[in-house]
Amino acid sequence: MSNRPVVQDFFHEDTNTFSYVVSDPATQSCAIIDSVLDYDAASASTATTHADQIIAYVRAHGLSVEWILETHVHADHLTDAQYLKAELGGKIAMSQKIGIVQDTFGAIYHLDIKQFNAQQLFDYLFKDHESFQIGTLQAYNIPTPGHTPACLSYVIGDAVFVGDTLFMPDYGTARCDFPRGSAEILFDSVQRLYQLPENTRMFLCHDYLPETRQSYHCETDIRTQKTQNIHIHEGTPKAEFVQMRNQRDAGLSMPKLILPAIQINMKAGQFPEAEANGVSYLKLPLNYFK
Repeated sequence: MSNRPVVQDFFHEDTNTFSYVVSDPATQSCAIIDSVLDYDAASASTATTHADQIIAYVRAHGLSVEWILETHVHADHLTDAQYLKAELGGKIAMSQKIGIVQDTFGAIYHLDIKQFNAQQLFDYLFKDHESFQIGTLQAYNIPTPGHTPACLSYVIGDAVFVGDTLFMPDYGTARCDFPRGSAEILFDSVQRLYQLPENTRMFLCHDYLPETRQSYHCETDIRTQKTQNIHIHEGTPKAEFVQMRNQRDAGLSMPKLILPAIQINMKAGQFPEAEANGVSYLKLPLNYFK
């Protein structure tokens, strides 16, 4: 039985996001990780161009979708999980700590939290360190909060999908200044990842192409991160990392799509219920974030 999944990446250049189809060569079962819904902020219009590429790949290779996984509630793009589920099936899943994000941002958007929580739209919520399977592939999650309180990394065979926790070694680590984020907690999360075998393939959610590089990359490995990550390599003192991360975050602007993205993503990609005129509306908290 092989523990090496087939990993196909799909790059969404507008948001610098990598989505993945991770499949078991023995059974053709697969999972989709961190999908993207195309969104034009000026017109508040959506398209499924990126997801349709994933659908075409899944169908061309005769794959069966078991899971549609989210590493966290993304702030820089909208998920297309609902569309992919409608087209391909599969269970939409993420961390059970999604409730923390929903409560935090539900208050910011002034949503009815009790009604919101009663209509949980994720098909499955993982407990920390819970095991699962994709065909014959053995998989489990590692809780990696810090960027958000509900971040999970998925270990699937010889590969780990870390979301925004780490970037390529020449770019560093995720920001920690979102509500309920923490540089101290992120440091501890990275140490958990660094306990994985050094030859574990690591797949990232984003690449922002530093000036030292001319092409985008989505894959590295534990050994390379431990020895070369510019923010947090072996031997980096926790206090030094926290000070660096907090100083960097203080100078960052908010992600362009955070306000539409969070309210869609914390509902598993479900749009707000259409009003009497048949149109769905997003909410924007004016002057809340300054």
